[in-house]
Amino acid sequence: MNSTLELLANRHSVRAFSEQPITPEERQAILQATYRAPTAGNQMLYAIIEVDDPAVKQRLVETCDHQPFIAKAPLVLVFLADYQCWFDAFVHGGVRERCAAVGQEFRMPGPGDLFLASCDALIAAQTAVIAAESLGIGSCYIGDILENYEIHREMFNLPRYTFPVTMVCFGHPAPLTNKRRIPRFPEEFILHRNTYRCFGPEEQEAMFQPLMAARPSGHTFPEGVENIAQSLFFRKYVAPFSYEMTRSVEAMLKNWTPEED
Repeated sequence: MNSTLELLANRHSVRAFSEQPITPEERQAILQATYRAPTAGNQMLYAIIEVDDPAVKQRLVETCDHQPFIAKAPLVLVFLADYQCWFDAFVHGGVRERCAAVGQEFRMPGPGDLFLASCDALIAAQTAVIAAESLGIGSCYIGDILENYEIHREMFNLPRYTFPVTMVCFGHPAPLTNKRRIPRFPEEFILHRNTYRCFGPEEQEAMFQPLMAARPSGHTFPEGVENIAQSLFFRKYVAPFSYEMTRSVEAMLKNWTPEED
């Protein structure tokens, strides 16, 4: 196994950071690597907001499901799906007028553009994570940035064709950070060949077996919960944050593609 594969195999989320700062050189190295991330048609359909204001970090603690470690992270980056930059370029570049001259519809950004920009943003985020990992800097994704769209739109002055797809907190791991590797599903339940297939009850039991085996000694499910599927459903899928995330994304979609357009 080479050093890159070893780094990928051992990477884990870090939510406890030491007092060691991220140096300007480390920060710049992470960002420069990020800018080289793969991107659709070299359009770079993403933007990054660096949050270094302690008051804004503290606000994110509350808007992102009350996670205090966000405020303690030395480096916080919000990755946006960004079609606003290109849309503005179309407007300023006379595209609307050129379309009128040749009889071409001047198309507004749609859901497909949002999904493509979201891919760009997530690829950039993962590139930043791996760059940081190579420097001994840990990270943790914050999917809860998808919640509270209206609040985050105001906080970050987000125009119509932008959306915060993910946020990543970076920092040197605290000395006692748990480095236990959490298992993934076995390959046969992730890698499909040519077509997708669903799994029956017995296969799903085998799929969850590594996760069951990795539970801490003495761990039990809450009363009345019989398996991992039930546990995740009640702990996450119908949790208040999950409903808020759905509401927030729906609000963003209505703003991105209003009916009058």
